[in-house]
Amino acid sequence: MKKLTNDFGNIVADNQNSLTAGPQGPLLIQDYILLEKLAHQNRERIPERTVHAKGSGAYGELRITADISKYTKAKVLQKGEVTPLFLRFSTVAGEIGAADAERDLRGFAIKFYTKEGNWDIVGNNTPVFFVRDPYKFPDFIHTQKRDPKTNLRSANAAWDFWTLCPESLHQVMILMSDRGIPASYRHMHGFGSHTYSLINNENQRFWVKFHFKTQQGIKNLTNAQAESLIAKDRESHQRDLYESIQKGEFPKWTFQIQILAEDEAEKLGFNPFDLTKVWPHHLVPLIEIGEIILNKNVENYFNEVEQSAFSPSNIVPGISFSPDKMLQARIFSYPDAHRYRIGTNYHLLPINRAKSEVNTYNVAGSMNFDTYRNAQAYYEPNSYSDSPKEHKEYLEPDLKIGEKAQRYAPLDEDYYSQPKALFDLMNAQQKDQLFENVAASMDGVDSIVIQRALHHFEKISPCYADGVKKALERLKHAD
Repeated sequence: MKKLTNDFGNIVADNQNSLTAGPQGPLLIQDYILLEKLAHQNRERIPERTVHAKGSGAYGELRITADISKYTKAKVLQKGEVTPLFLRFSTVAGEIGAADAERDLRGFAIKFYTKEGNWDIVGNNTPVFFVRDPYKFPDFIHTQKRDPKTNLRSANAAWDFWTLCPESLHQVMILMSDRGIPASYRHMHGFGSHTYSLINNENQRFWVKFHFKTQQGIKNLTNAQAESLIAKDRESHQRDLYESIQKGEFPKWTFQIQILAEDEAEKLGFNPFDLTKVWPHHLVPLIEIGEIILNKNVENYFNEVEQSAFSPSNIVPGISFSPDKMLQARIFSYPDAHRYRIGTNYHLLPINRAKSEVNTYNVAGSMNFDTYRNAQAYYEPNSYSDSPKEHKEYLEPDLKIGEKAQRYAPLDEDYYSQPKALFDLMNAQQKDQLFENVAASMDGVDSIVIQRALHHFEKISPCYADGVKKALERLKHAD
C-alpha cells in the first residue's frame, strides 16, 4: 500500500485528527500537515480570466495538405507538416460557473507546438468583434459583466453601449442570430478574426485571415432549447466535447485562409485591419490548406485547461502581425494578464511550454523551475560563442506607416452595409429568430435605448426594424 505523504514526500502518520493540546485543547501550530493543507486549499484557485473564464480543452493535430510556400516560409504551414496542438473553447462574458449554453460568443484559442516555437491563434467563433479600437475594449467588457451596484448583468448597459457604438451592429446581429448559441463546441466554426501577415522566403508580406470550418456541420440552439438544456446540464458543451473524444468521435475543422498581397489591400474599399468587418469571399476567396483534429482529452483540467495561456504575441518566422489596432493591443494585454493571473513564469508550465529549443536570458521570478543553461554569460551582448545570439536574417520586411502620430478617427463610418449583407443572406426563419432574440434580450432596457437601436436597425433594413418592433409588441402583450 502506498504511504500518504505531504507535498515534500514527508509521510503522514494521521490524516484524520489535528494535533491538539489535550482531547479538547486548542490546536498546536507545529501541526505542519494541517497548516499545509489549509494553506494549499486557500490557494487552489487562481484568479479567473476577466473574459473567457469558463472553458474546455483538448489536444490534437494540425495537418497541412496544400502548398502555400509562395506565401509563407513558416515551417508549420508547409505541405505535409503535422503539428501537435491544444485547443481551448470558452464562453466569453460569463464567469467560471456560467452555463455552457448561454447566448454568447465562444472563444476558439489554439496553441500550436511548432518546431520553431509556440504559435497561438486567439480567436472566436465569429469573424468580427464588437469594437475596433482597444480604447473601447475595457468599457465594452464592463457592459458584459455585472453592475458593481446590483451585482446583476444589465441588458440596458449592453444595448446602451452597442447603440452608441454602431460598429458593434455587425457582431450584435451574429450574436442575436440563430448562431448565437452553438449546440456544442464541435458544431461551430472558428476564426482568427484579426488580420495577420504571412512572410515568404523572398521577404514578401501578404495579409491573411484564418478560418476553421467545422466538419461536423453547424448546429445551434434556440433560446427555449438552451433554457431547457441549462436546467438539466450547465456543462453541456464540456460534456459533449469530452465524451465525443472518449468515444473516438474526433471533431475536425477544415483550415482555410484568405490572402491579400500587401499592395492589394486597397481593393477591399475599406480598412482591411478593421476587426468589425469581414473580407467578402467574392473579393478574397477562401483557400483550403489543411485541417485540425482533436483526438485526446486532458488528464487534469486545472493544469491543462485552467492554466493554459494563449497570446497573439506568440508567433513564428513566416507569420506576423498587422496594423489591426485590436491585435496590437492584445499583443500586450494577453501576456500581461497571464503574468498577473498565473505568474511570471507561466510559460514554464507544461501546457504552455514550447516543445522546441528555448534559449533566453530571462532569469528568476516566482516559481521558476527551469534549468539555467547559459554557462558562461547571463547577459547579452557577450563575448562567448556558445551563448545565444540574435539572428538578423529573421528580421521582417519594412512596414510602411504614416508619419504623424495622433488619435485618428476610424477611416470610415460605414456601420450598416456589412450587417445588411448578412441580414439579406438570412432566410425567413433565421430572420424571425433574430427578431425574437433581439426583443428578448431587450427586457429591462430603457425606451430611449430601444428607440436608438431601432433607428440603427432601420438603417440596416426597414424589415429588420419592423420585425423587432413587432417582436417587442408581442412580448409586451404577453406580459
